[in-house]
Amino acid sequence: MKKTFAVSGMKCGHCKMNVENALKAVSGVKSAEVNLDAANVTVDYDEAAVTPEQLKAAVDNSGRYELSL
Repeated sequence: MKKTFAVSGMKCGHCKMNVENALKAVSGVKSAEVNLDAANVTVDYDEAAVTPEQLKAAVDNSGRYELSL
């Protein structure tokens, strides 16, 4: 499933990399692509392996970022 989530707190390329890496480290995530201008991330993930709440926890714990469900 591919879904786009709003993410607050991202300001630069380093932030983009942190959020993408945090999501890619979650088992079941196939890809994560941040759009800094739109302040969101599109995540392709296996719904049977990971929940949106787990994605939120990964982003929220990776720095000063917050993923909105």
